Amino acid sequence: MPLSEIAVKKLKPKEKRYLIADERGLYIEVYPNGTKAWRFRQFSGGKQTKISLGTYPEITLAEARNICEEMRRKAAHGENLKDGKEQGLTFALIAQEWLETRIRPDKALTYIEGIEQKLKNHILPAIGDKQISEITPSVVLGMCRKIEALGIIETAVRCKQIVGQVFKFAISTDQTDIEPTGALSGALKTRKHKHFAALTDPARITNLMQQIRVYPFTIVRCALMFSVLTFARPGEVRHAEWSEIDLDEKEWRIPAGKMKMKRVHIVLLSSQLLQSLQELKLITGNQKWLFPSTRRDGKSMSENTVRMALRTMGFAQEEVTPHGFRGMASTILYENGFQREHIEMQLAHAPKDKVSAAYNHAEYLPQRREMMQWYADYLDSLK
Repeated sequence: MPLSEIAVKKLKPKEKRYLIADERGLYIEVYPNGTKAWRFRQFSGGKQTKISLGTYPEITLAEARNICEEMRRKAAHGENLKDGKEQGLTFALIAQEWLETRIRPDKALTYIEGIEQKLKNHILPAIGDKQISEITPSVVLGMCRKIEALGIIETAVRCKQIVGQVFKFAISTDQTDIEPTGALSGALKTRKHKHFAALTDPARITNLMQQIRVYPFTIVRCALMFSVLTFARPGEVRHAEWSEIDLDEKEWRIPAGKMKMKRVHIVLLSSQLLQSLQELKLITGNQKWLFPSTRRDGKSMSENTVRMALRTMGFAQEEVTPHGFRGMASTILYENGFQREHIEMQLAHAPKDKVSAAYNHAEYLPQRREMMQWYADYLDSLK
C-alpha cells in the first residue's frame, strides 16, 4: 500500500533500522535515532541501482516521488542515475543525511557539535549548493585554501576530511563513484602537533586560583572552578547537567554518549567544589544545564566563555587554555606521587593495552576520591 504524508510523519524509531516501501521503487528507512531517509531502488538490465534521496521532512513524500519519477524517465533514456547533477541533489542534502545516519547515532555530543560547526561555518557556504558531480579536487582545495588563509590550519585539514567522509557515504549509497579529496594528499599545510597550553609554574597557578576566587560573574566563576577541580574536557564541562550531579554521593556521572571513549565516567567532587555547586544551584538549579547560555536559548554555555575569562585575567592563549587544566592537574598529581592508574582513570584516558581495556568506570573510586580531595586542598593552599 502506498504511503501517505501522515503515515510517514507517524513512523517511529525502533531498536534496529527498518524500511517501509511506498511504490515504484521508493521506500523510506527509519533509523534508531529517529532519522528518516528516502531511498530509490531501480532495476535495469538485471542490475539494481539504489540511490539516496535525502531525509524527511527536508524532502517530503511528494518531492521524493517527483525525484523518482524524473530518475525513471532519465533511466529510460539511458542516462546515469548516479550522476548527482542529474538527480538534483546537493552536497548539503547528502551531508545532512550522512550526519543524521552515520554520525548522530553513536558519536559523542562534542564531536557532533564540532562537525556541525565546521559544516556551518566553512563547508556548506563554499560547496553546500553544488551538485555532487560538480565538486572536483580543485573545488575542495579552493575551499581549504580559504580556510588556511584565516590561519586555522587544523580546521582546513579537518574540513577536507569531513568532505571525504560525506563522499564515501555517497559512494556507499550509490550516489557517486568518485571521492575528490583522495587527490589532495599532501596538498594542504600541516602544523606540528602542540599540546594544550597548561600552567606548571606554582606562582602562576597561585595567581590563577586567586583570580578565579574573586571573578565577578558567579556562573563563570563556578564554571572556572568546576573546570579546574574536575579537569574534565571543556565540552564535558559545558554540557554538564544537574541530573548528572549527585551532591549527596559527591559524584558527577557523565553518560557514555557524552564521553570521547563512549563509556560512563565518574568524576569525584571535592568539598571545595561541592561548596561552589551549592552556590551555583541557587542560580541555575532549576535549569537543565549547570552552565546555561546567557542568551537563554536553551543551550549550554559557549565554548569561548571560560577561554575569554582566562584572557581577561591576563593569561595568554600560549600560557593556558581550558583544556590545559587537564595537563596542569596531571603534572601536579604525577609530581606528587599519585599512581598512574588513578590519574589516567580520572582523566578518562583510553587504556593503552588490551588487558586494561576491560574498563570499569567505578575502578579505584576510593583512591580517586582521596586524590581529587588532595588536589583541591593543594590548590586551596596556594594563597
